Amino acid sequence: MTAARRCVLSASRRTDIPAFYLDWFLEGIRRGHFEVRGPYRRQPRQVPASAAAVHSIVFWSKDFGPFLRRRVGERLQRMGFHLFFNFTVNSRDRILEPRVPALNERLDQLAELSRRFSPTAIHWRFDPICHYRTADGRAHDNRGDFERIADAAATAGIRRCVTSFVDLYPKVRRRAERVGVLFEDPSMADKVAILEAMDQMLQCRGISLETCCEADVLAHLPVDTNIRAGACIPSERLMALFGGRLSLRQDSGQRRQAGCRCRASVDIGSYDLHPCRHNCLFCYARPAAAEPSR
Repeated sequence: MTAARRCVLSASRRTDIPAFYLDWFLEGIRRGHFEVRGPYRRQPRQVPASAAAVHSIVFWSKDFGPFLRRRVGERLQRMGFHLFFNFTVNSRDRILEPRVPALNERLDQLAELSRRFSPTAIHWRFDPICHYRTADGRAHDNRGDFERIADAAATAGIRRCVTSFVDLYPKVRRRAERVGVLFEDPSMADKVAILEAMDQMLQCRGISLETCCEADVLAHLPVDTNIRAGACIPSERLMALFGGRLSLRQDSGQRRQAGCRCRASVDIGSYDLHPCRHNCLFCYARPAAAEPSR
């Protein structure tokens, strides 16, 4: 297979494979392919998973602990795979993210991931930014540890932070209301001010701020802003890091109108076959049918 035809595997937007499904993932690598069912078209599709067919694997996770302990990345590199990491590290908030590891543990993982695989192969995702009220009427947001995380990321050599504001799908609002939480959508002026404050904090640490699917907010930023639209599947960056050739076609399955810049990839996860066990309150990937009755 020529380099021009190699693909990028996304592992995965739909679930947390490094935290929960490494055995399944490694079996697919051993077998040389994955059987993937799309979220809408349910017929299975065979996705090649050899180093000859795959240019890069982009891992998404909130907990790289199992991945690091089992030295999965080193095993994949020995097989000839290139690796890139989207690591979501948000502030401590047991209402929003009840089952992610403690922040100290996640920051240790971030540093270790950087040491083993290079900070240039890591995007720190602070995502999503949330504002909400609890049943007692108190207002909250999840930016309390942002500066602490930024310090740790800068120390680890990481140079990009990707963020967005929470998407308030109806099922997300209903789920939150069942536990006495009311999500709020900040005004455009507030969103601009929040991003500018985050960017100022990051710039002095050598970290650039990129947005994920926030075209409307970007359009309201000053013309001289440092903030740019980002790509969570950044094929140009993957080629710069690892060489080779990749398609620069935009991913037709993502929200281009909202500002998604992701390039084409093949996502191997499944919402229903690989349910994410972090149980984040804002997660759009949790199927409505799986929501607990209360």
